[in-house]
Amino acid sequence: MTAELAHDVFTPLAFAALATERIELTPSIAVAFPRSPTVMASQAWDLQANSKGRFVLGLGSQVRGHNERRFGISWSPPAPRLRDYVQALRAVWRCWEKGEKLDYRGEHYKLTLMTPDFSPEPTGLPMVPVTIAAVGEAMLRVAGEVCDGVRLHPLCSRRYLEAIALPRMAEGMRRGGRRRAQFDVFGGGFVVTGPDQKTVADGMEWVRRRVAFYGSTRSYLPILSLHGLDELGLKLHAMSVEGRWGEMAAEVSDEVVRIFAACGTYDEIAREIEGRYGGLADSIELNFPTDAAVGLQRELLADIRQIPHAFEGFAPGW
Repeated sequence: MTAELAHDVFTPLAFAALATERIELTPSIAVAFPRSPTVMASQAWDLQANSKGRFVLGLGSQVRGHNERRFGISWSPPAPRLRDYVQALRAVWRCWEKGEKLDYRGEHYKLTLMTPDFSPEPTGLPMVPVTIAAVGEAMLRVAGEVCDGVRLHPLCSRRYLEAIALPRMAEGMRRGGRRRAQFDVFGGGFVVTGPDQKTVADGMEWVRRRVAFYGSTRSYLPILSLHGLDELGLKLHAMSVEGRWGEMAAEVSDEVVRIFAACGTYDEIAREIEGRYGGLADSIELNFPTDAAVGLQRELLADIRQIPHAFEGFAPGW
């Protein structure tokens, strides 16, 4: 799994596609709007072909400031635009795989030209699954309606999953005629583990800084509000405007950290994860300390895989 930060999000996956045989490959996430749907379709197509069907495309809209001032593109309401984007992607893929005429006419994207020279050979593989990052209610509905999964933000709690995320996605699934068993709810929140309490405490400090950073962004204030943390969110935002980044983590208590993180030693973490995600989320991100024995990692992963979840697999059709 890669992230679009200081380096290209797809290049490492191209190497991994050729060097591995079993693992799933995904960007978490690739910023959608700076790339046209056809450009994104081509990158995803080659990764799917070279990995023999192990690629999952993770997309996100990013926020207005990054789109306008980092990527230099115009901004419009992101939820309907990303909905249009995903449908345009699939129109291109169906053109290439099934030989359908490209004639996509959406609100934001119109794609009507695809000659043989620009069409790759059919892969004989399933269509690339598309998941999107979603926080707000409109984007959560889009995820449920037209996508194969959702990538929840790290600033995520069980209460947010139950009260906001899952109900809005269910609305979208009903609208799009999609099944929950074929929809992957990825993560949300943090996981902190280690061999002893000191290691866990050290990991919580990293989470404390991340919660302070995310909590300073006004877009995430509704999540804090669910837990009566409006005052904290407003204070963190004010401190960020004043440039007091180094002081912000001190405002986040252990109690707040544990709202957004499953924390526990190796003996405890599977139970902590089940208490937070069991029956709600299907996939999580889990990082082990660098000195964790491979056998221990396998044992913990086996325990975590026993946690109940609804996802059975992506829809195989086109």
